[in-house]
Amino acid sequence: MPYKKLSEQVHELSNPQRSDAFVKRFRDAVREGKIDAMNLPERFTMPKQYSRRGAEGTYQRETKDMLFDDTAAFKKWFAGVDEELGASRRAATPKVSLEAVESGDVDFKALVEETRRKMEASYKKGQDLGKSRAKGRKTTKSK
Repeated sequence: MPYKKLSEQVHELSNPQRSDAFVKRFRDAVREGKIDAMNLPERFTMPKQYSRRGAEGTYQRETKDMLFDDTAAFKKWFAGVDEELGASRRAATPKVSLEAVESGDVDFKALVEETRRKMEASYKKGQDLGKSRAKGRKTTKSK
């Protein structure tokens, strides 16, 4: 049976920036029994480049290496996962601004309804709080 290291397989990904997601899915598949693999004592550097917020430059992470059985079933699984990870991720929702509204990137009417709903909920919460405090006060009559 042909055996292969996880470190070698990671370099075959079509998008190396998704190597962390691949390793996570690989480990999940091993845990679930879809892939036969064992831990190796050595570690390897993943090809993904990370960047820290507000800092210059990039860094890389290391993870434990594994040895797995390179079967036809694994190759089929890898092809599916690689295709999934290679597809572009869901685009982030555009930030609400005048330009975004004018260009039609955000739905003005939907945002108006959301704003009204939030304002009404806030108003109702204030009214309910005021009523609950009024009920809590006892009125005493002085003679």
